[in-house]
Amino acid sequence: MEQSRSRRRVRGFSLIELLVTIAIIILILAIAVPQMQNASRSYQMRSIVVSVTGAIQSTRYQAISNGIPYRVALSQANTNYQVWSNPCGTAAPCWGKIGGTVPLSGSSLTPALSADTTLDFHPSGLVQASTGALTFNLTFRGLTETIAISNYGNITVTP
Repeated sequence: MEQSRSRRRVRGFSLIELLVTIAIIILILAIAVPQMQNASRSYQMRSIVVSVTGAIQSTRYQAISNGIPYRVALSQANTNYQVWSNPCGTAAPCWGKIGGTVPLSGSSLTPALSADTTLDFHPSGLVQASTGALTFNLTFRGLTETIAISNYGNITVTP
């Protein structure tokens, strides 16, 4: 009798116990995986928005600190932006590119821009849209963020 008790203790899991454990794991994964995908998509969208708003803010600061007009041209077709400066000032425009084009996201992610937008930044801090508007949308994997820039550079992002 003592020998049969020790054999029961050594015995492994039953098939039912294993199936219940596997079912619980599958249920947890079914809940967790979509949540992780949504979080990842949200973080990627936030990265894109930070890239675009950072370019806008830094270009405005360049215009103020250097005392000459600057411009950011956002391309809908190419999903990138280009920064320009006008060292001749407002009297005689002579826009020149600064660096190369930069992808909106800074990585292989491809967001959609609602329209071509060109923002002009004056040394006084004034911001004007010479193409498009001061408000545009970025869309990425079903998420859309609206970026609105005030005439004096305040940026508001709304989902």
